[in-house]
Amino acid sequence: MSAWLAVLVHTPAHASLGPVLTYRHREVLPAGTLVRVPLGARETLGVVWDPADDEASGEIDPSKVRDVSEVLDTVGPLAGAWQQLVRFAARYYQRSAGEVALAALPPQLRELSSLQLQRKALRLHKALGLQPAAGKTSHTKTPPPENAGPARAEVQSKALSAEQTEALAQMVAHSGPFLLFGATGSGKTEVYLQAVEQLLAREPQAQALVMVPEINLTPQLEARFMERFAPQWGPQAVVSLHSGMTPAQRLSAWLAAHQGGARIVLGTRMAVFASMPGLRLIVVDEEHDPSYKSGEGARYSARDLAVYRGRLEGVKVVLGSATPSLESWFHSRPVAQGGRYLRLHMPSRIGAVGRSLPLVRRVDMTHQARNAVVSLPLLEAIKERIARGEQCLVFLNRRGYAPVLHCSDCGWKSACGHCSAFRVFHKSDRTLRCHHCGHSERVPRTCPGCGNPDVLTLGRGTEQIEELLTALLADVRRPGTQSPEQPEGEPVRIGRIDADTTRLKGALQSQLAAVHAGEVDVLVGTQMIAKGHDFRRITLVAAINPDSALFSSDFRAPERLFSLLLQAAGRAGRDAAMGAHSEVWVQTFQPAHPVYAALKNYDYPSFARSQLQEREQAGMPPFSYQALVRADARSQEAAQAFLNAARKRAGSDMAHWPGWAQVLEQVMLYPAVPMSMQRVANVERAQMLVESASRHALQRFLAAWQEVLHTSRGDPACKGLIRWAIDVDPLSI
Repeated sequence: MSAWLAVLVHTPAHASLGPVLTYRHREVLPAGTLVRVPLGARETLGVVWDPADDEASGEIDPSKVRDVSEVLDTVGPLAGAWQQLVRFAARYYQRSAGEVALAALPPQLRELSSLQLQRKALRLHKALGLQPAAGKTSHTKTPPPENAGPARAEVQSKALSAEQTEALAQMVAHSGPFLLFGATGSGKTEVYLQAVEQLLAREPQAQALVMVPEINLTPQLEARFMERFAPQWGPQAVVSLHSGMTPAQRLSAWLAAHQGGARIVLGTRMAVFASMPGLRLIVVDEEHDPSYKSGEGARYSARDLAVYRGRLEGVKVVLGSATPSLESWFHSRPVAQGGRYLRLHMPSRIGAVGRSLPLVRRVDMTHQARNAVVSLPLLEAIKERIARGEQCLVFLNRRGYAPVLHCSDCGWKSACGHCSAFRVFHKSDRTLRCHHCGHSERVPRTCPGCGNPDVLTLGRGTEQIEELLTALLADVRRPGTQSPEQPEGEPVRIGRIDADTTRLKGALQSQLAAVHAGEVDVLVGTQMIAKGHDFRRITLVAAINPDSALFSSDFRAPERLFSLLLQAAGRAGRDAAMGAHSEVWVQTFQPAHPVYAALKNYDYPSFARSQLQEREQAGMPPFSYQALVRADARSQEAAQAFLNAARKRAGSDMAHWPGWAQVLEQVMLYPAVPMSMQRVANVERAQMLVESASRHALQRFLAAWQEVLHTSRGDPACKGLIRWAIDVDPLSI
């Protein structure tokens, strides 16, 4: 007697199949069991799903039902809460449950056999000091291993400030979610550490999930958690989950979390889907960061899913930031005004002397020499810091040497032939590279348009700033480095950290180690060094050209700029002995702009208040809800034709559906327009904004509109359409 099983798989987008297919097996398997099943001519990973789930396919033809190839019974079933998280994410972000679920699982699960997984799990159990059940891996919660660390050393906690103590007390007394609004250097990470420590002291079998926005922030966070918890719980109790890991590392970490052996999971946005049976605490550090929003596939927000998961599983959730997203700030208003989060405030820096935060100086570049890149006052300030043995950070959010090469005779510019963008000049290897499609060419000796040998640069990138500072500081010597070979002392050391200098594995870690060791006097970099790093000897931070973000068409641009500048400012003066004279320099042609005025006073509340007032008047999020429908096609006409056809059908076909007139009245569909980056890799891109004052109405409309979108694809005017996707709660328009 065989049983029929509903199995969730990642079906091809072009197929008419649903994500839940029916397979045959000799016995009934519990929902959440991982299996390998045939799909077409290949085998794929699947998850046994609730047969009552509404994503199941229609009528079943018994002659076409195939057998399950293999049951991965070494891996215990995924919990019901995990399945519900996947269902919600798929429904809310308008993707299939199979796409969400299978993308959340380690890729090696699709490759290893049940026997190979069993061997890997046994090795993992041995490392964790756990006892497997006979024949299979045990999935029961277990106490910490007896052999974890030398003599089971106790966790060594640091003394807390009054603000940290109060924040932790509030976390214990209330259910959350919490918004930990703490100044840079106020000790938010220590609060996370103490919260995890208190949790494990109360519940030794509990698990905590701590998320950071970017991969390059995980090593230093992992080091702090290992230092704090490995002596008592063993090194295997802290694992990381991010896309930079090898498939084998990722599977081991996922299994450790799934089996309950890993007490603490550190990760990027993908970690929000980690299977953790003992989960009791979720921390989302730098919650404002746009990296928590996926830009491809299921375009989910890990921060928002963390809040949902906390409510679903009764888990406490802490969102931390010095510059919270306006949505989180809005949700943390008083309960009487409709707030849903509890705001915890830590305005003071730990161990601050004198001023608690660096002094912000605005340099009006209209009063500097024409075409000046580094103003004279800033240059003198940098020299003073070097003379005192301190470090400086120069921030410019644009890599390469120059964004554009151009010819002044004929007007030629280094445009990319495949994208609506310019190829960036990289002087280090004499190439022109498109940062969107990756196309690279050698720099031409003369202008391709007219043969003019004097091709010039437009704009500046970090490579050029590094070269310029090297020339400007050529006569400056590092203090205390005189020797018989160099009686005047060693020259200033200038380092650069951006996506170009950190491409090789381990490069970022080695460069950061050089900065921490004092081997770099001036650090030049992009936003990858402007947030999250604890540079103890940096006392001056300079923003070279932040004005370009002030006049963007994106309504979120001021919020992003303020956040980025304040995060960069937070790298200065983190050591109490140097913090009293730390400074932040902002070179701008708009010194009176409200963004810079708020930055000077570190007044995020007033900045947020003014921004929220503007958004309320304009009916923008968080006072409305948005979705973008994006279309890729061989021509811009086909992309826009598809979107406009779907828009037209929404107003005609859907208007006649029973009960839908009221829903359509609450939804606004704007005409299709080209995306800001209209063409990438010879693919034309268009978008359509869908907006509503009601989240419920928007979700109902999008779910029903899927059918209309599929139908519109067959319109003759849409020939050449490649793909389309819905982005719910987009971060850029």
